[in-house]
Amino acid sequence: MTDDTPPARPTRVVVVDDQRLVRSSFAMMLSVEDDIDVVGDAADGAQAVELVRRLRPDLVLMDVQMPVMDGIAATEQIVADDLAKVVLLTTFDRDDYLFDGLRAGASGFLLKNTDPEDLVEAIRSVARGHALLAPEVTLRVIERMSEAAPAAVDGERARALDRLTPREREVLELVGRGLANAEIAQRLFLGEATVKTHVSSCLSKLHLRDRVQAVVFAYETGLLRPGG
Repeated sequence: MTDDTPPARPTRVVVVDDQRLVRSSFAMMLSVEDDIDVVGDAADGAQAVELVRRLRPDLVLMDVQMPVMDGIAATEQIVADDLAKVVLLTTFDRDDYLFDGLRAGASGFLLKNTDPEDLVEAIRSVARGHALLAPEVTLRVIERMSEAAPAAVDGERARALDRLTPREREVLELVGRGLANAEIAQRLFLGEATVKTHVSSCLSKLHLRDRVQAVVFAYETGLLRPGG
């Protein structure tokens, strides 16, 4: 599901924001990178969906609050039609944006005040197939899922855990706690390549896109509990 090999060609990016200055700033910031190509921009979610259908970029940097169609609705359409990966960008560090965006299928969520270097690395990471959350956002995902877990357990989704081997369940639990592959390998005395294989198997068997969805799944199915 994930691959650390750099893309063979530049990652094609569309920037979406209702402020022209913001779009221009992001385009200028990214245009100096040899492995990133900004192929277009849009001022609202409706324009973004149309543009992405036409250009088929690899990744969309998507603002959340916009006229006509917001970034959450646009993300849902883009991901549902498998048109591109989406990283949400916002100045508003709000839980409703965060969880609505992740449920809509965003592969990442960053604040607009993220350092330029971190933004570039985020694009590279998502292009390689990794999910991406700012560290403070990851913590909030886990905390919110912990709080919601007792009321959110879905019987059908919980039964999906039966598809996993005992070792895969163990790995999924640690992914749900926010551990990286290297940390899981150290915890379980496994090779990092073996952990990567287990993570990929979990995602495939449970029909999850990425590690972000795995965190949500682990709490919603009751695999992880508050204070566990």
